Amino acid sequence: MTANLVPVMIVALTGEPGFSVTGAGALMTASLLVCAVTCLLTSRWSARSGRYIVARAGLGLTAMGFGVAAFVPSVPMVVAGVVLGGVGAGGAVSAGGAALGALRNPDRASGINGFTNRAIVSVVLFVIPVLGAGMGSAFGLLAGLALAALFTTGWLPDRPAPEVGATGESSAVSATPTSRTTTVAGFGLLVCFALWALSEDSLWAVAATMGAEQARLDETGMGLVLSLSTLGGLIASALVGLAGPRLGRTAPLVVALVAGGALKLLAGSVTDPGWYMVVVIAWNTLYMLSFIYIIAVAAALDASGKWSAPVLGVYLIGSSFAPVFGTSISAAAGYTTLGAVLAGMTFVLLIPIALISRHSVRTEATAARRAAETEFPQAAIV
Repeated sequence: MTANLVPVMIVALTGEPGFSVTGAGALMTASLLVCAVTCLLTSRWSARSGRYIVARAGLGLTAMGFGVAAFVPSVPMVVAGVVLGGVGAGGAVSAGGAALGALRNPDRASGINGFTNRAIVSVVLFVIPVLGAGMGSAFGLLAGLALAALFTTGWLPDRPAPEVGATGESSAVSATPTSRTTTVAGFGLLVCFALWALSEDSLWAVAATMGAEQARLDETGMGLVLSLSTLGGLIASALVGLAGPRLGRTAPLVVALVAGGALKLLAGSVTDPGWYMVVVIAWNTLYMLSFIYIIAVAAALDASGKWSAPVLGVYLIGSSFAPVFGTSISAAAGYTTLGAVLAGMTFVLLIPIALISRHSVRTEATAARRAAETEFPQAAIV
């Protein structure tokens, strides 16, 4: 939510508190970075026994921090509040990410998660201009959402409980079995996801300037692109949520990544404003599709949430460097080169992500088979 509302928050910070654009951007970057770091630091705790504490503490700090920023008109308090809100948000996404791993259908759960996020973002982005893009609306609404979510933390699914056998020994048969291969796959996915975030958000960071300078797209056209991109993300996440495992996981993820890479290449060279809008909207829709499936891969690797807890943290780390990366390449070599570089990154990352996705399917199937064998032991049948 914070990442999606950054443009609105920067406008609010440059208003009543009187921050410069650079200062407001630096403050929001700091908030996102501490969010990512907190997510990574609390991920192991969330994956074990502390997800309820992490969720409640995180949402409480988010509500407090952004509430102070919204309603206390003091620059030091605004700075402290925005940073504190980022710390709390990191704990919230860590606990929520870990909980995804405990759900039986990671693909459907990730799709519903993405749809809910996009839907709430759309509503908030509609409400803020109506109320006026000030501190009270930009930060106050997010504080209110965090406070409301605080009362739902008891619904978070817990990690699978170990089964106790006849000998009194416990074995976590319902949890996904861990192995060296799964550990390598998990770390590989985190690295790939951070680099993929860098490539995706680098294009988004320059989408407006590239549209204006290269495709002669005006502000009205860019506003339409933003609205339809959000709609495309809603449709993509809804389709994944409805389809669940029926489409598989690896095949649709590979198709989305290949098509997304091709659209990045096109975005850097298309000069017609109408075609530019089509390319960016289609790319943004496929971005959401890929994002959902990668989250599902992380959730399927370990039912305790060992990999789905930190996955949003590493995404934010990659995303935080995207504006500098995207603007630097476009300024030095042009938009066509930027499109080629970002497309190349996607095609290279496609190979390890596809291999990790296939491993996640096998890991999930192994865990389900072991759970079934425990529920209906062969000895009982004999």
